[in-house]
Amino acid sequence: MLCCCANTGDEDLAPAKSTGKGGKAPRQKGTPNLGDEFPDFKADTTTGEVSLHDWLGDSWGILFSHPADFTPVCTTELGRVVELIGDFEKRGVKLIALSCDPVADHLSWSKDVMAWVSQPGQKLPFPIIADESRELATKFGMLDPDEKDNKGMPLSCRAVFIIGPDKRLKLSILYPATTGRNFSEILRVIDSLQLTAKHKVATPVDWKDGDDCIVVPSLTNDEANKMFPKGVNIKELPSGKQYLRYTPNPRL
Repeated sequence: MLCCCANTGDEDLAPAKSTGKGGKAPRQKGTPNLGDEFPDFKADTTTGEVSLHDWLGDSWGILFSHPADFTPVCTTELGRVVELIGDFEKRGVKLIALSCDPVADHLSWSKDVMAWVSQPGQKLPFPIIADESRELATKFGMLDPDEKDNKGMPLSCRAVFIIGPDKRLKLSILYPATTGRNFSEILRVIDSLQLTAKHKVATPVDWKDGDDCIVVPSLTNDEANKMFPKGVNIKELPSGKQYLRYTPNPRL
């Protein structure tokens, strides 16, 4: 069962994406943009029917899709999520996977995933959505036009949607079927999103939790010095402009 319960408006006006065949395919109507409320829906999963917004509650959440069950890269990806589940839980993040396979296949394949991480007999610690009709994959722009099943139907790509406690989309990434994701990088992004949601800072290139942060440009130097008592270090630049300002991680 699938039921999409929200309409975000004019998302079909969002930028087009390449089909990989020289043309452009418009984003599907309903595909959320950054800052949009992520549409609610109901779907069958390996743990029963789920209503996304109710399931999320006040938590951060990650909806991530994979092309197909019983495939090698997908097995390693979900296995890595199993290995990192404690790190996601520590950050208050719930995870839910999705592919176009039925629940029965998800349940059977999850045994392979748990065996790959040397936890045979244990249950997968997060649900997998069964999107057999491809309704959700289509609505959220998760189909890969270059990857098809044995019936010629397009498969879901390796999408990642990070949703905040306010149910708004904070980050989206689309990977092709041939490229497995780096879930340690996704944890790093979560650290940045959660930090910058509470403090007027941004995180620079290659930032890791604990590193110094950058003061957002909207703050004056006086405001920054009052807000960050640990100090503000202004980087001297040839332009003479004082826009590159570092401060110790305010969460420490």
